[in-house]
Amino acid sequence: MSGTKVKWGVLGVAAIAVKKVIPAMQNGEGSEITAIASRELRKAEKAAAQLGIAKAYGSYEQLLADPEIEAIYNPLPNHLHVPWSIKAAEAGKHVLCEKPISLTAREAKELLRARDRCSVKIGEAFMVKTHPQWLRVRDLIGKGVVGKLRSIVGAFSYFNRDPNNVRNVVECGGGSLMDIGCYAITTSRWMFGEEPLRVCGMLEADPEFGTDRLGSAMLEFPSGHSVFTCGTQLVPYQRMQFLGTEARIEIKIPFNAPNDRACEILIDSGKDVSGSGITTEMIPVCDQYTIQGDAFSRAIREGTELPVPLEDAVANMAVIEAIFKSADTRRWETPRTEV
Repeated sequence: MSGTKVKWGVLGVAAIAVKKVIPAMQNGEGSEITAIASRELRKAEKAAAQLGIAKAYGSYEQLLADPEIEAIYNPLPNHLHVPWSIKAAEAGKHVLCEKPISLTAREAKELLRARDRCSVKIGEAFMVKTHPQWLRVRDLIGKGVVGKLRSIVGAFSYFNRDPNNVRNVVECGGGSLMDIGCYAITTSRWMFGEEPLRVCGMLEADPEFGTDRLGSAMLEFPSGHSVFTCGTQLVPYQRMQFLGTEARIEIKIPFNAPNDRACEILIDSGKDVSGSGITTEMIPVCDQYTIQGDAFSRAIREGTELPVPLEDAVANMAVIEAIFKSADTRRWETPRTEV
């Protein structure tokens, strides 16, 4: 990577930031975590001490006012993604914002306009887009290993009934579709290289929280179909399969890819249903958050495109919105980005 490390500031002390993203970025070659902020200075100071971060701020505004900070990582609850990313852009900072980028496609487009107005880079933190196992699968599909890709089948679930967890709070943009269903959507769009023509969704709400605890959807693409189930009160599980006219590819741990052991990709020739035609590719040990951080820092230093630009984020939100609408209308709905 050319130039010095990009100096990053982090908004909030969310678990994903403190436990996963910050330590991983600190191991990268292009990112330096310079500051962290919390609405409670004590929490920021504690996180800074634990992680060896030089500066701790008692407000997000103070961090954004720091002239040394070049880029912001925004892991705040979903409903705060757009307002604080816009504030960061207006402060002249580049922004890597957690998924989903917003609550609606309209809101995502507000962020896009802020990006263009402020001449900064803003991207969505779908770390899968830079993980070697996903890049390998995309390469295999592009080379025709499965024949023509026709069907994508996915599942992503965990169990969490903590009423204080933001994933279970409607007002914070909680629920299974926003939190984890978004992964199946973005990867399906990516692998097909197309946008869905129409979608159909089914959602079941938690009677206490009001958030969708179980979601299933069908996405019709020009080249085929994607179907997935996501749930926040199911056995922890995740898998993605890509079925073509000649073969099948399966990613065993597609989203929470481990950083302490190799990842596995299964390639099934379709010889028989017992799996005798399956071969396994091992993807070397890596940390997807280190790779994501370095990719974003490189884009800043070299002036190149981000792995997940806002245009893609807007399109993904349009699909999410259409699934929510379909669950209400009980009809197929068309994703719309013209808002």
